[in-house]
Amino acid sequence: MPHTQAKIAGDTPVRGERLGFRLDEETKDLIERAAQLSRRKVSDFCVTALVDTARRTIAEHETLSLSERDRKAFFDTLMQPPEPSERLQRAFAEYQRRVAS
Repeated sequence: MPHTQAKIAGDTPVRGERLGFRLDEETKDLIERAAQLSRRKVSDFCVTALVDTARRTIAEHETLSLSERDRKAFFDTLMQPPEPSERLQRAFAEYQRRVAS
């Protein structure tokens, strides 16, 4: 469920939601070291990493990449669409009948 974060005067998001999980010691040490090297608090480091990964994952699933051949076929079809088949014409007529009713 999408949540929007309230903002206070300095454009700082108010964090009201919690997300908890358990880690093994090696993973926790790794994260703490990375946070320390980037001079950030562990929680800020984790939130930033999670948000970046979430955005990247969503973008990957919402982006369509076409090969050069597929891109050409797509745009050629847009520019010169084929004549509708009888079956498509019947389906459109049925749609018109149902929606107009």
